[in-house]
Amino acid sequence: MSTVLPNSPYARLGGADAVARLVKVFYDIVETSPEGAPLAAMHAKGHGLQHARVEQVMFLSGFLGGPPLYAEHHGHMNVKTIHAHLEITAVERDSWLVCMDKALTQTETEPTLHKQLMAHFTRISHMLQNRF
Repeated sequence: MSTVLPNSPYARLGGADAVARLVKVFYDIVETSPEGAPLAAMHAKGHGLQHARVEQVMFLSGFLGGPPLYAEHHGHMNVKTIHAHLEITAVERDSWLVCMDKALTQTETEPTLHKQLMAHFTRISHMLQNRF
């Protein structure tokens, strides 16, 4: 059992329920907004959005400093490996970032945390782009 640090992004966000809510709102945006269409299409070529919803909750839990659910289930947290089966261009990358920014806004994430998370997500999403 892991210890959640009180100042971790996971704790600051609100813990397990808040992470699950963020992921739900994020994928609802992906499925219903024009900005999410490229991401929805990409996931349709992969394991699908329902799979992504579950995996994203597990991944973000550990990524944000909470229980390492993804690592416990899959044995790693290598985001390049996780996304290797997907073609990620600037279009999908930017779609993900826009949808996550909207999800953080809709879940009323504290502004400083929102900004910090988007900085991390932006850095990682640029690293994940594998088609230029």
